Amino acid sequence: MATKSQNKNLTQAKKNKKDEFYTQLSDIERELKHYKKHFKGKVVYCNCDDPRVSNFFHYFSYNFEKLGLKKLITTCYKNKDLDLFSKNNTEQAIYLEYTGDKNGNNVPDIEEIGIHQLNGDGDFRSEESIELLKQADIVVTNPPFSLFREYVAQLMEYDKKFVIVGHQNATKYKEIFKLIIENKLWLGYGFKGGAAHFINKYYEDYASAGDHKKGMIRVSGVTWITNLDISKRHEDLILYKKYSSDEYPHYDNYDAIEVSKTKDIPYDYDGVMGVPITFLTKYNPEQFEILGMTSGRDEFKAIPSKKYINPKQINEDNSIINGSKANTSSTIFYKERPSGVCYTADNVNGYMKVLYTRFLIKNKKVIK
Repeated sequence: MATKSQNKNLTQAKKNKKDEFYTQLSDIERELKHYKKHFKGKVVYCNCDDPRVSNFFHYFSYNFEKLGLKKLITTCYKNKDLDLFSKNNTEQAIYLEYTGDKNGNNVPDIEEIGIHQLNGDGDFRSEESIELLKQADIVVTNPPFSLFREYVAQLMEYDKKFVIVGHQNATKYKEIFKLIIENKLWLGYGFKGGAAHFINKYYEDYASAGDHKKGMIRVSGVTWITNLDISKRHEDLILYKKYSSDEYPHYDNYDAIEVSKTKDIPYDYDGVMGVPITFLTKYNPEQFEILGMTSGRDEFKAIPSKKYINPKQINEDNSIINGSKANTSSTIFYKERPSGVCYTADNVNGYMKVLYTRFLIKNKKVIK
């Protein structure tokens, strides 16, 4: 019978395996072409990458001279107890150092790459990995999604520049959202079509036939997150719609109007607007101010104007269940019952629709 400690290790191993998303070289090339000016003379650290198979290591080692790098360091996690080393089992975790082409063939030959054994497991939180992190100027990798908060917190603690892969839902984490509001991190250019294909054999791929790639899974909503300045961040979103109260309803529980699509932000409205979280792909802090998030909590300036008393969710079959979800986001009020799932409460004389999380913004360049 497995001990409690063994079960914990097995659960952690399963989690670690499911966190292994190997990024395609084409996706790395497509994003990093926008950051080339930042890499000259810099030490790049890829601290969540199996250096034997990592496309991040491949990209930076083969473009070392072109980018003008000073040094490239790559490490990854290995659980010794369960003999996990990404896709390749090995006796010990290692890290690689590359300082450029010495043979004159513009290829990172094995004899040019410094291979060093680690005493620990290569976890990005380990003392050894942190010492390597201290050497780095820019961190570029696809970190474990389940540890994203902790991973970003470490980068901020050590004041590192970075370009990393994350899921857009991470922007709703209060720790990450706070950094967005403070303009300490933002979204990069993103993956083509808002989705990416990764190598990960632990998930079943539900992609449609047109999007299916053998041996890979399609993950929607992934993006690049960075704190390096890029031209995209200074481009104004072109606005073409005029505000009207009929087209832009006011929330029942927030002092803001609903804008269901980023492209439909009205150019002449100077009040607070709720927009989808995908707004961040177009966010220019010179054009807009982000005030808060419709989380139902009194955070930042996004304070609900109403709390629902004894809220109920009315399903399409007329069954009624607990409707506490009404207090976790913004709502639209209806006098008559709308189609689909809706809500009501003791302090609402009608019905409500609960929306997905919205970011509350103001336009700094209103045109009247």
